Amino acid sequence: MRRLSPSFFYKFVILFFIGIIILVVSNTLRAQEKQNPDQQLQYKSDHSADIENTILNEKVDSVLALMKINEKIGQLVQYSGGWDVTGPSSSKGDQHKLDKLKKGEVGSMLNVTSVASIRETQRIVMEHSRLKIPLIFAYDVIHGYKTIFPIPLGESASWDLDMIGQSAYIAAKESAASGLNWTFAPMIDVSRDARWGRVMEGAGEDTFLNAEIGVARIKGFQGNNLANVNTIAACAKHFAGYGFGEAGRDYNTVHIGEYELHNTILPPFKAAADAGVATFMNSFNDIDGIPATGHKVLQRDVLKGKWNWDGFIVSDWGSIGEMVAHGYALDKEHAAEIAMNAGSDMDMESYAYEAALETLLDENKVTIAQIDDAVKRVLKLKFELGLFDDPYRYCDEERERTQVYTPEHLYVSRNVAKKSIVLLKNENELLPLSKTINSIAVIGPLADDKNSPLGNWRAKAEYNSAISLLEGVKASADKNTTIYYEKGIDLTIPTVEPGQNQFLHPLQFNTTDRSGIEKAVKAAKKADVVLLAIGEDAYQTGEGRSQTDIGFKGLQIELLEAVQAVNPNVVVVLMNGRPMDLSRPTELAPAILECWHLGSQSGYAIADVLFGRYNPSGKLPVSFPHNVGQEPLYYNQKNTGRPYNPKHVTFSGYRDAPKTALYPFGFGLSYTTFEYSNLKTSKTEINTDGSLLVTVDVKNTGDVMGEEVVQLYIRDLVGSLTRPIKELKGFQKIQLEPGETKTVTFLLDKERLQFYTINKTWEVEPGQFNIWVGGSSEASLKTSFTVVE
Repeated sequence: MRRLSPSFFYKFVILFFIGIIILVVSNTLRAQEKQNPDQQLQYKSDHSADIENTILNEKVDSVLALMKINEKIGQLVQYSGGWDVTGPSSSKGDQHKLDKLKKGEVGSMLNVTSVASIRETQRIVMEHSRLKIPLIFAYDVIHGYKTIFPIPLGESASWDLDMIGQSAYIAAKESAASGLNWTFAPMIDVSRDARWGRVMEGAGEDTFLNAEIGVARIKGFQGNNLANVNTIAACAKHFAGYGFGEAGRDYNTVHIGEYELHNTILPPFKAAADAGVATFMNSFNDIDGIPATGHKVLQRDVLKGKWNWDGFIVSDWGSIGEMVAHGYALDKEHAAEIAMNAGSDMDMESYAYEAALETLLDENKVTIAQIDDAVKRVLKLKFELGLFDDPYRYCDEERERTQVYTPEHLYVSRNVAKKSIVLLKNENELLPLSKTINSIAVIGPLADDKNSPLGNWRAKAEYNSAISLLEGVKASADKNTTIYYEKGIDLTIPTVEPGQNQFLHPLQFNTTDRSGIEKAVKAAKKADVVLLAIGEDAYQTGEGRSQTDIGFKGLQIELLEAVQAVNPNVVVVLMNGRPMDLSRPTELAPAILECWHLGSQSGYAIADVLFGRYNPSGKLPVSFPHNVGQEPLYYNQKNTGRPYNPKHVTFSGYRDAPKTALYPFGFGLSYTTFEYSNLKTSKTEINTDGSLLVTVDVKNTGDVMGEEVVQLYIRDLVGSLTRPIKELKGFQKIQLEPGETKTVTFLLDKERLQFYTINKTWEVEPGQFNIWVGGSSEASLKTSFTVVE
């Protein structure tokens, strides 16, 4: 019999005791799981996610290993499809793109729409290229695909995150049914200057609101699974600082410091990254001399580094090549070098990557590791979209026929639109209109306009397909009510045919033809009330649509003055894409309804509010100035060393206008009234890692049911950096019956109280904080608490 060696014996004893320990720990964990099943589910969920990510990465690596350098670079190229792929090419440039598609040297196409066109373009790649890597198809689906919702600024006025998510879901569903799988939205640029044309495309001036609405839209577009054929990949844009262009000029230089960048501009993008947004888009502007497309700190160090985000970054249209015009790159090859080193993954329409990356690699000016990382990020999204399983999975003609512009989608569009309307003024309760009103005059250049309500960036909306105000009023008024209609004036002078590309043609405004004003005045004299539809043409806002004048173009104010002179009961129905100078309408009209560009169901939604079928609940996501000289204007300004005080000889303000807004951020009236009381905090003192609850009672003190957006603001009184006088840190939209009271609760924790401090880190600093809760940024109900070490 062989004797066991001492070393073997010791090993046996050690293993035996290890086994006992594992058994005890295992039993303990089982017991804990029975007591806390949610923790068990979380563990299994995290474990499953880890396995899925591992499998996904292995799939990506397996494709990458097969790729030649030209095919890798091709995945980083995005072309615009401005030609009919089913017919002969129309130019040398088109033929170049077709040749590249056949070689598998294109990763994505934009502006290819319809199932037929997308299927054919995908077929070219799948039948001719060596590796048959499918394309991603992208489009600017900004506020709807064919069913159009309010412009994003207008939709943001709803402060209704569920509805905003629902509209994004429908936009995604229609886009996906039409063959698309990627949208360049949401825009989450904080924008504080009404002169900037693209203010219409975002959620306004506040960092917190932009983050909340951005995440709601991302979740609406992407759902819980990008492989679901009703979802599309979202794109957080523009990274970063685009909304802070000097003087509101588009594409312009941005002057901001490091602390403002981190505290004001970046938080919505961080929220988007945390929410799992599939892609980012960099921006046209430079920041302190560095073009965003070539900004390594933003793209590699912050987004892909500190935030550990694993999607890919696409340039804005031609922005890599535009670094040459910036004076930051010598030529397009140099621009490609800068962009790749900075972390910009996909080149949209610059032709810089396809022309220069291979040479730059040979010259050791970029690395294969950088290229591989970019390619892997693109491939990852293609796997997540299910395109490797079925390149034609989004190409279903039946879905395109039955799931686009449906009655159900139009119903939601109407709901979102009416929730986006803001009642700015309502003297003597002129609104809502009585159902038995004898006569209404519908007047104005936008009164029967079926195109402007679609707004800019209207995707595949049909020209003149919106419900006009006149149509909405006729459909809603009592059959015995007499309705008079007069256009009064033309707002613009036509320069292109209906349906043609307005983007390339500047608008010309009518300043001479007053021939219709007399008829409008006659109609106003006969009516009990006048609905005057004025504001902006749809193409006054949008990309490249900055203006020095944010007032009423043409003869609109003259029309308002003429009508008001004969009938004081004027309701201004405002249709616009930016904050406007409302000083004269506010002076003349007893009622003003901010209706933005509301989309497909605009007229019906406005009529719902006018006749009281829906009690307006919108709140402004932007401040409206007394005049353009106040711009940029925003509620959360700094106090300065000489705070605004008109009783002092010198202060930080103006001598010819107030410093505050005409209509402030968060403001909006209702057909009922709300009373705030009993503001309390659960604690008066917390530590820097602590939290507290804030409660307030809100009562409907009027006679009709209403919705109120309850808003919470704070001020950090003393900081290592100067802090804003107020900051939005929470909001809830509630519904109250007449006489009903609800207690609203907010949580204030480290996430809400921290900021990017002098230490260049996010932290909560000790000190005193004020809290305000109310129905706008001018809320006066106040309490305070203290943070200690």
